[in-house]
Amino acid sequence: MSSIYVCNLLEMPAHVEGLQPSHLVSLVAPTEQPPTPMGIAGHRHHRVAIHDISEPLDGHILPDAEHIEGLIDFVRAWPHDETPILIHCIAGISRSMAAALITLVIKAPGRELEAARHVRNTAPHAYPNRRMIAVADRMLGCGGRLIEAREAMGPADLLPLASLVRLPLLP
Repeated sequence: MSSIYVCNLLEMPAHVEGLQPSHLVSLVAPTEQPPTPMGIAGHRHHRVAIHDISEPLDGHILPDAEHIEGLIDFVRAWPHDETPILIHCIAGISRSMAAALITLVIKAPGRELEAARHVRNTAPHAYPNRRMIAVADRMLGCGGRLIEAREAMGPADLLPLASLVRLPLLP
């Protein structure tokens, strides 16, 4: 079974080279979007141009339904039984961990709490973006279970920059 990998922007190119994922998700502001690395086909690099905010803020892009719908569609098309996916944001803590949690739930529907516990146990620093989780909860028809699971994770061990995390899909 394949895995979800989560990293920060700075380390992303080296992890693409080392892990050779088939799919890449970049969750950073438009001005911070990286070029598609060698080894990733352009159509397999999904860009989510958002800021790491959960409430509207002037001059910033709040994650909305359009952003999360694109992420969901991209993840559903990922052949998870064949190759890994690499997800990054700036620090590998908030936006990317929200996307990783959403990915786990897409691949194992109805197991929101188990997915959130898996993220917390694997990545004590994970602090999934609340807005992304709330929008995904609604779009995936989770009925509040994904939001509750995210909140049940408790506080994160805050870091300025996270190292690579491997999240195997739930069996």
